[in-house]
Amino acid sequence: MAKASSVKDVAARAGVSLGTVSNVLNRPERVSPDTRARVEQAMRDLGFVRNESARQLRAGRSRTLAYVLLDARNPFFTDVAEGAERAAEGAGLSLFMCHSDNRAARERDYLAHLVEQRVQGILVTPVDPDAAALAEVRRNGTPVVIVDRTRSDDEFCSVAVDDVLGGRLAVEHLIDTGHTRVAFIGGPDSIGQVRDRLEGARRAWSDAGLPEDQLTIVPTASLTVVEGRSAGERVMGISKRRRPTAAFCANDLLALGLLQQLSTSGASVPGDLAIVGYDDIEYASAAAVPLTSVRQPRQELGRRAAELVLDEAEDPDHVHQQVTFTPELIARRSTLG
Repeated sequence: MAKASSVKDVAARAGVSLGTVSNVLNRPERVSPDTRARVEQAMRDLGFVRNESARQLRAGRSRTLAYVLLDARNPFFTDVAEGAERAAEGAGLSLFMCHSDNRAARERDYLAHLVEQRVQGILVTPVDPDAAALAEVRRNGTPVVIVDRTRSDDEFCSVAVDDVLGGRLAVEHLIDTGHTRVAFIGGPDSIGQVRDRLEGARRAWSDAGLPEDQLTIVPTASLTVVEGRSAGERVMGISKRRRPTAAFCANDLLALGLLQQLSTSGASVPGDLAIVGYDDIEYASAAAVPLTSVRQPRQELGRRAAELVLDEAEDPDHVHQQVTFTPELIARRSTLG
């Protein structure tokens, strides 16, 4: 294998000093156009590629941010990552994405690895927003912003959506369209968003003066299409006299699975069961029956989180912010017919 060309080789080829080559690489405005052109031609002739890793180590940190996301199979999180990536690019940085798969041990391993890689900052949708591993990252000097979660303190920046309000919007819409028997489909309740969305649903139900036992809770093991199909079987297995006429799903993947199950069994949407999802991912509007969904500003969440982590990395007077976005209900055929 041929030896890679060095800065010294470039300097010799161009007939300039090592300092001049360094300036062309790092401070080109300090070099005259003719000299810069001669050095750049020497680099092309030699096939020179700068050792970015070594440069970053000398600088003390890399030109990267990282996002540890909870579930790469859920388009919600990849949309958040897209927003963060755009903000990173605007700052001349790259974005690493790591998939914790909703596993705390895997999340801890990624966080430790990213600290070792000296990333400028970490965005994370954590399994547990109060986990000690997050504080450990901060103690090691790496800024952290929590995405789509909130902590019990204000020691970190965070960006999230008011999920209690989102749950309220979903159920108020179903009540307004005439439903008095509704199922809430979602789980596990260890997920803070699930708890908050159910809390919002319960508040809307109570405020409407409807009987508590006519809001049916259908728990799921995860927030996936498969669990949505399973929930659909359970809901449609309830006797017609007691069966809910509408369902609010804790995310769009559950709602899409529910819609699939109803279509397979020959039931109509919204005739036999109206459906509201949550997140308003791209597939919600593209479904066979377009889904009514509570929209979260997914890319804006990522963009704002990246801005906050960059500010913490660069500003010694940085003040932590807990940013809460307002959700919006987008009504479509799955509830309107």
